[in-house]
Amino acid sequence: MSQTKTRKPQEFYDEVKQKFAQERDLRLNFRPEGTQQFNSELTGNLARYEVDTYAEPAKPREPLNDFVECLFIGGGFSALLTSARLREKGVESIRIVERGADVGGTWYWNRYPGIACDVVSYDYLPLLDEMDYVPKKHYAEGPEIYSHCQEIAKRYDLYDLAVFQTTVTSTVWDEAEEVWHVKTDRGDHMRAKFVICANGPMCKPKLSRISGIEDFKGHSFHTSRWDYAYTGQNLEKLQDKVVGIIGTGASAVQIVPEVAKTAKHLYVFQRTPSSIDFRDDWPTDPNWARKLKPGWQAERRQRTIDSQKKTPEQIERDKKISREEKIRLQEAANIDHMMRIHRRIEKEVHDPATAEALKPWYMYMCKRPCFHNDYLPAFNRPNVTLVDTHGKGITEINERGPVFDGQTYELDVLIYATGFEVQKTGIYNEIRGVGGRELNEKY
Repeated sequence: MSQTKTRKPQEFYDEVKQKFAQERDLRLNFRPEGTQQFNSELTGNLARYEVDTYAEPAKPREPLNDFVECLFIGGGFSALLTSARLREKGVESIRIVERGADVGGTWYWNRYPGIACDVVSYDYLPLLDEMDYVPKKHYAEGPEIYSHCQEIAKRYDLYDLAVFQTTVTSTVWDEAEEVWHVKTDRGDHMRAKFVICANGPMCKPKLSRISGIEDFKGHSFHTSRWDYAYTGQNLEKLQDKVVGIIGTGASAVQIVPEVAKTAKHLYVFQRTPSSIDFRDDWPTDPNWARKLKPGWQAERRQRTIDSQKKTPEQIERDKKISREEKIRLQEAANIDHMMRIHRRIEKEVHDPATAEALKPWYMYMCKRPCFHNDYLPAFNRPNVTLVDTHGKGITEINERGPVFDGQTYELDVLIYATGFEVQKTGIYNEIRGVGGRELNEKY
């Protein structure tokens, strides 16, 4: 979205901004509780939405009561990359404490059908040069990324330094000893000089606070705990099932096209549509991969960083533009981009009413942008129905399914694509520093 001279009258952009504001107020006024409308404290009957569906229950083990120099909470990209670098520097006293049954972090938990990276894989996957590996596609798929994480752990002997199916419950600084005391749900009491919170922002699923959510008699699960035992590995068990998906964010955008292929019928419950742009994906060119020289990934990333820097000419040009004019140009470029997204929807979705409901009315990046070539066409299928809640969201579920505008949508299975808790750093972990002050209290 470059800041170029706008091609439309300012009145056009003002009208669109007014529409943006109306759509925002519609959502805020209907759900004034803000982030409190979500629930990540999944206890009681809701605790099942966090159960690991990919592994057998943890086997008993002796509690750990020892000292390590560096302790990582989480076993995803952050822990793997940093641990690998520490190993390269000769640091051996490392421990990874992971809630799942393997490394991978978000790529361990999220294994839903259609999962793939939405960042160029040659930039996104860590340690490609060191692992002598080139991703298979421009945008790597989830299983490949998960496998890459496992290979990193093997290459750097990180499995020997990790404990799995273990949740850190408290991390408390001891001022006298100058160490962290780390306790877990497995009875461990470890001490560490350095503790690195590497649990990431997408490890704790959340649900919407919906009246009657526990009354539904059908099957249900969260996208990050996909139940392949119910759906079948290739979703073949959904052929006689009526499926509902609540949510239209990044996970749902990848899931909907896959479920639509096999489900008897699919209802997609939408509060706020995502911006869906074209996904320019392709297989890795083997000739290009063979020509790569050592250090290629670092050089590629540096070029990406450098491309964001302004030239001296651009800096001088910007000095001549007032702050107000810069804002106006940025807003206009943003709106032009969103109008292009609207035109794409009109082209891809045949039914005018459905196309209109799928149009996002907000500034680009206000909601995470998505890229997919099959999401919009999925709504042309006779077995797919968009239930647009006009910004209200689903607020009631009964024993047969979600309720909206007085209509019950009877389902066999309900899938929650409702995202993750991203507000708290500790997540499952109570972190206390100097003077016993809790991290959530300070921040």
